[in-house]
Amino acid sequence: MKGEVTMKVCIVGGVAGGAGAATRLRRLDEQAEIILFERGEHISYANCGLPYYLGGVIKEKESLLVTKPELLQDRFRIDVRSMQEVVSIDRENHKIVVEDKKTGRRYEETYDKLILSPGASPKKFPMEGIDEEGIFTVRSVTDTLEIEDYIKNHDSKSAMIIGGGFIGVEMAENLKNRGLEVSLAEFTDQIMAPLDKEMANILHGEMIDKGVQLFLGRGAKSFKRTESKQLDVTLTDGKVIGCDLVVLAMGVTPESHLAAEAGLDLSVGNSIAVNEQFQTSDPDIYAVGDAIAVTQGVSGVEALISLAGPANRQGRSAAASISGREDNNGRKAIGSSVVKVFDYTAASVGLNEKQLIHMERKYRKTYVHPQSHAVYYPGAMPLYLKMLFDDEGKILGAQAVGIENVEKQIDVLAAAIQLNGTIWDLERLELCYAPPFNSAKSPINMLGFTAANILSNDMPVWYAEDLEEIKAKGDAIVIDVSKEEEYLMGTIPYAVNMPLDSLRENLFRLEKNKRIYVTCRVGQRGYIAVRILLQNGYQAYNLSGGYKTYHTYAMDIDQLMEKQKKKNS
Repeated sequence: MKGEVTMKVCIVGGVAGGAGAATRLRRLDEQAEIILFERGEHISYANCGLPYYLGGVIKEKESLLVTKPELLQDRFRIDVRSMQEVVSIDRENHKIVVEDKKTGRRYEETYDKLILSPGASPKKFPMEGIDEEGIFTVRSVTDTLEIEDYIKNHDSKSAMIIGGGFIGVEMAENLKNRGLEVSLAEFTDQIMAPLDKEMANILHGEMIDKGVQLFLGRGAKSFKRTESKQLDVTLTDGKVIGCDLVVLAMGVTPESHLAAEAGLDLSVGNSIAVNEQFQTSDPDIYAVGDAIAVTQGVSGVEALISLAGPANRQGRSAAASISGREDNNGRKAIGSSVVKVFDYTAASVGLNEKQLIHMERKYRKTYVHPQSHAVYYPGAMPLYLKMLFDDEGKILGAQAVGIENVEKQIDVLAAAIQLNGTIWDLERLELCYAPPFNSAKSPINMLGFTAANILSNDMPVWYAEDLEEIKAKGDAIVIDVSKEEEYLMGTIPYAVNMPLDSLRENLFRLEKNKRIYVTCRVGQRGYIAVRILLQNGYQAYNLSGGYKTYHTYAMDIDQLMEKQKKKNS
């Protein structure tokens, strides 16, 4: 490299945040000396693609390697040192100690600036038998190849997944598609924590329908290798599940021990504390990625958000800061995420209802169930959408589940949140429309319309979880304004049928001293019925999302499992 070296930057960790910081730094400073340390064999690999390699969707392991060391060395003149682990930091003398994982040799390296991007490691709780052969975690390409080899060498026919987050659900799908019998145990009462339970229930049904055994509300207690070489997994309720291999997917914890040992300040969940420029408590040391705490963009509180997109942007921001440039990306992250669950897609952004309740923050919510594109164009599929907002119209979070065009809705809402948009902005948004792609009133518009109707009190609403309390008070009437044939196919408990098109002629049957709780299939006809009732002097409320939302709310997972067992027997 020609010219005088401007500074020497050492980077710990060569995946999303670290590799992004290294390449951005080179683009900003041609003369900097950049050394990238990675304790594993591979750099810049596709963490999120690992389950799909095991499922055979990604055919070649080389496809998981996003950037090879040779490219960073030749194109960016970055000194890439894989299988080299930074084991300590001497802050006073601006030195790090590095261990060569192949030889065990240790050596020192100086730095002007240091970037920590060690990521997060899979949680592994102390349980009896947890170190038995055939129990795996999934973090790296090497981990994935070990699982691949184990399945082949042991002719594995069944797998138990412990944990129902992104990795757990994706592993369950891909191992099932590979031909294994798959069970999944999740300690909480639902998979996919970013979703609220009634939305997750749609995914529960899909997984059960595809043959995955779900054990919700039950975690792993112990593991034991039997004489027949089977692994027996004992769950927290005492149930024992036999399998050939186990994948632990119980979440991740920030890799902050190097920072802690160097005396750097820590934050929530033992993550590394950083400022808006991603500087740690030592101004010459930066940190990015899954090891740091960020500011949740809606709530403003410190949070752990382990996603590749934010990690990449943080690496860019740290590089810009080191180069003396202002960067307005900041530490905020709103948690936009998406997951594939067999034929379904689920996506979310911002806060969910569980989080808002925990924060004791007031909120409103609306459910809509539009089609993925114009209903008259062949192939339209139903969408399940939920949006949370406050009395000022600020969008607090949203969730979507369906088969197509799901992430498209959340992407629009993520942009709206990022730009401080309101529910009234959603009403006004002009989005692309043609019958194969969207409806003239898009799902996003519908969320805005219904939320605005709630805030203006044009549509007082009630929710599926309110039903038993409403009935217990004894001063209410529940009516279903669907057509008779729809009503007979299924309705909510206690509802009597009064079809919308004959409602005006039957108003005399309703007592004005009683509150009228209305439902229909998805909430649209219920809204019209409520408008009629309100303008005729009745107290009326529409079930947000209608029977479709109630059905997902009231779904009995154990009953679904029993039905599936009978179907398979």
